[in-house]
Amino acid sequence: MGYENNDKQKESVYSKRIRAGKRRTYFFDVRETKGNDYYLTITESRKRFDSDGYDRHKIFVYKEDFNKFIKALNEAVDYVKTDLMPDFDFDAFNHDYPEDGEGGSYVPYNAS
Repeated sequence: MGYENNDKQKESVYSKRIRAGKRRTYFFDVRETKGNDYYLTITESRKRFDSDGYDRHKIFVYKEDFNKFIKALNEAVDYVKTDLMPDFDFDAFNHDYPEDGEGGSYVPYNAS
């Protein structure tokens, strides 16, 4: 019986995947706890060079930290864009990568 609750706790109620090159993918998942609360998991998945497996790194962000997390993330990204690399064209990388087996070239990103 206890295992059923653990499975419930791990269910994703929302998921967004971002392909970032041929070997790296980010997953943003909203998950529900046993107490009907929600938290965010951010997972980086990288394909290993030496095998068929993947390395995964996961961050858990809880609702009470959402605003602080987003503020710090935006500040760090803004610092890189404005202070460290003001002449770099970050928009040149706004494209989606095809799924495995869909072909070789990228598909331009459509902001909506």
